[in-house]
Amino acid sequence: MTTGQPRPPRELLALAQEIARTVIAPNAEREDAEAVWPEPAMRALGSAGLMGLHVPGDLGGHGEGLRSLAGIAEALAQESPSTALCYAMHCVGTAVIAARATDYQKQAFLEPIARGEHITTLALSEAGTGSHFWLPETALVHDDAGYLLTGTKSFVTNGGRADSYVVSTAAGGEGDDEGTFSCVVVENTGPGLEWSEPWLGLGMRSNSSRSVTFAGAPVRAENLLGREGDQLWYVFEVVAPYFLMAMAGTYLGVAGASLEAAREHLATRRHSHSGEILGDSPVLAHRLGELWTELQMARQLVYSAASAADAGEPEALVAVLACKAAAGDAAVKIANEAMTLTGGIGYRENGKLARMLRDARASHVMSPTTDLLKVWIGRALVNLPLL
Repeated sequence: MTTGQPRPPRELLALAQEIARTVIAPNAEREDAEAVWPEPAMRALGSAGLMGLHVPGDLGGHGEGLRSLAGIAEALAQESPSTALCYAMHCVGTAVIAARATDYQKQAFLEPIARGEHITTLALSEAGTGSHFWLPETALVHDDAGYLLTGTKSFVTNGGRADSYVVSTAAGGEGDDEGTFSCVVVENTGPGLEWSEPWLGLGMRSNSSRSVTFAGAPVRAENLLGREGDQLWYVFEVVAPYFLMAMAGTYLGVAGASLEAAREHLATRRHSHSGEILGDSPVLAHRLGELWTELQMARQLVYSAASAADAGEPEALVAVLACKAAAGDAAVKIANEAMTLTGGIGYRENGKLARMLRDARASHVMSPTTDLLKVWIGRALVNLPLL
């Protein structure tokens, strides 16, 4: 496993691009068709040291922020958005653990993550509260050894494959304000975890998205993140920025791969009667130019917002909120238009562009949804609380 000194962002991105080319691309079509978790890619990312992207340098990681996360997610998603999602959810979970890690949590979770020996992920969504992920109903109660966890989480990426899960739970105390909750790290080796079969969706089919029921699962007291009931700050200080930037990078990758499919088709496909490439048509060239512009506008927003957030700029939050919405809108539009521009070739069953089109559509329904994000942006602009 690759550990040691933190590597510069350009080297990390180059590693991700190489893994995307050599490991992810050859397996992406099969993994999507069979809806299997991308184990070869996840192991390769671990061996390259990329799983420790957000682990502090003194613990063997790289101590990177949002810009690197977006860049690596984009690189992976150009070959497989599902693989990018699996990696991204590991990164977000890592960032949550690292935010206020105790000495025990550094040794038990962050150091193995940096060594590529441990995969973590988020378990926040619940069927009852839907996109209101900050209102968990999963119960955490005290027992002699720590806690017992009861409830069900849905759409857990890397479900059944990760070594640990960052789980949100109801605060449990009388008089708690709406939205207060606790976070714990639940290890996959303990009793009381009951996994459903993987959820098969229209897109993002190979991320092992599953529901898990905690049937009185024991959790050690040392696995509590922060203090009981005060974790609402995670929503906007850790979970939201890291999750939104990870998803923004993923959907930039979808948009970029879709645009490249259209560009290559128009640049190489020729009319037999004239010998002219399809891109010589003013109408088709105009449409391709529009898609390029759409992608560049979204990319500039994402990377400028990531840089601002990494620098701690106070106005960065609104831009970060806009990133997933903008990248998702761009991915849906560009993938759909690229399908039209490539015609019958692009319409091949389970071809790369078809997979990108299906995966792009997940952006609008993945919490926080595009509509919810735009509401938050509007509220922020008129100085109202987001929640």
